[in-house]
Amino acid sequence: MACVTHAALGAPHARFASRGRPAPSRSRVVSVRARAVEEPKSAKRPYRGALFPGVELPEAGEAAWRGVSSVFPWGNGAPVTEKVLGDLLKEEVRAAPLFVPLYDYYREYGGVYNLGAGPKWFVVVSDPVAVRTMFKDRADSFSKGILTDIMKPIMGDGLIPAPKELWAKRRPTVGAGFHGAWLKKMTALFGASATRLADKLERQYAGSDSRAPIAVNAEDELYAMALDVIGKAVFNYEFGALKEETPLIKAVYRVLRESEHRSTFPLQYWNIPGAMDVVPRQKQFKEDIAAINDELSSLITTALSDRNETDLEEFEKRDYENVDDASLLRFLVDVRGDEATGEQLRDDLMTMLIAGHETTAAVLTWTMYLLATNPEELRKAQKEVDAVVADPGGAPTVEEIRLLKNTRLALAESMRLYPAPPILIRRALEDVTLPEGGMGKQITLKKGTDCFIAVWNLHRSPDLWENPEAFDPSRFTRRFENPGIKGWNGFDPDAFTGLYPNEQSTDFAYVPFGGGQRRCAGDMFAMMEATSALSVLLKRFDWELACAPEEVEMITGATIHTKAGMPLKMTARRP
Repeated sequence: MACVTHAALGAPHARFASRGRPAPSRSRVVSVRARAVEEPKSAKRPYRGALFPGVELPEAGEAAWRGVSSVFPWGNGAPVTEKVLGDLLKEEVRAAPLFVPLYDYYREYGGVYNLGAGPKWFVVVSDPVAVRTMFKDRADSFSKGILTDIMKPIMGDGLIPAPKELWAKRRPTVGAGFHGAWLKKMTALFGASATRLADKLERQYAGSDSRAPIAVNAEDELYAMALDVIGKAVFNYEFGALKEETPLIKAVYRVLRESEHRSTFPLQYWNIPGAMDVVPRQKQFKEDIAAINDELSSLITTALSDRNETDLEEFEKRDYENVDDASLLRFLVDVRGDEATGEQLRDDLMTMLIAGHETTAAVLTWTMYLLATNPEELRKAQKEVDAVVADPGGAPTVEEIRLLKNTRLALAESMRLYPAPPILIRRALEDVTLPEGGMGKQITLKKGTDCFIAVWNLHRSPDLWENPEAFDPSRFTRRFENPGIKGWNGFDPDAFTGLYPNEQSTDFAYVPFGGGQRRCAGDMFAMMEATSALSVLLKRFDWELACAPEEVEMITGATIHTKAGMPLKMTARRP
């Protein structure tokens, strides 16, 4: 249940060929990284800051000029991307998801820079030391900012957009729902859902009779499977998305698309009085939200009507094999000491529906793509599943999930290359000074500054990863350091003790589930679901891409989707 934090605000809903630009050669990537190590940015003359976009502060009278510049949005000492207006005239830039040009600016301007075009300015952060400050050391000095405004009509006061006071109250209770006994029960659900998907693929696409496989849009099927999982796990509700698209399922999908639309559209036109009743897509959204709310309200009312208060310790000792309703809704209603209203429960459940369905499906989609285009890694993962998982269909136990190291690392590497989400959002609640990191100087974010934490940049930076464009799950077994990033401790594989290499072992160079106190509460759920599903698919099928890699195009909103699906040829494996 990976957490959604919507990205690409102020950018067009765009596309970009995932292999559209030639991948840099290994020699080029290594040389870039070597330059960062041999000549740290901190050793260069520090950039003084912008008097105006494109005009650096003069050395003579610098202090006085700094006072002048401080009244402008860019007056924080960070470089300004003065090319933005010109770049927006280029079709290839307008067509690309926002994180693509943000990466190019990052390589030119550094780990913290000002992005502005017109009256609205953002600070883009791609430095792990700065991210550590924002997510951990000074976490209370930041809010979710514009994300809260955009997502409130959908998620209300759920965990993702909730202000910190409410978040601090709800996070311990919601987090407790993901206890060990419950996750063990969910593992059986994951395996059963993945098996239903595998049966459907073999029956309809993998040529079980004729042995002549045809292409399947794996992305659609994975999204349907993930919706079935989240419905049962969170609400004890059977969506049956792998069988057919009911009106409620269509409403859920449209709300997902609307959440992405709102996160990528430059003008919040839906807040204009009357827009919800005049604009066709907003009228549809209003109807869809009402339909989902009606269903959630019914489920919540039923759960509240037979509340059975239970201590958390009893939940943790519960034998879930003998429990009819093991949903998170049941937990949140019954856990002693939680007095959440029906409205708050609705907000929590809607957030889990959006977050838990969207991101897990995206991770699996891109993992299958990367394994299809790296067949040696596909064979390696299959060999591991064959050796570790006792179930003939590939559904692993909790203990076996922990032994599936190569499989989990393939998922982790997929989340590095195609993070969900590619951008996180924060707003400074007070003046915050960021450490030097790789910038060579401290930069002070002014109160009210909206920031993009560019996860895509962090995860693909040649300053933070060896050969970053390559799909190499084994990279997480090797230490990596770069003294050019002052205060960054690098990646330490010995500090990787959980199911995935989180922000602690990478010192905030890798943040697939966020980091610090607001890291996703459902990260273990998401990793166990994704590992279970991938294990079943690896056991049951071989697959290959049914088109040229450059034909797979990206569009982005909350996560990174494909423009026209992920066509794969699935071939049933035979004993």
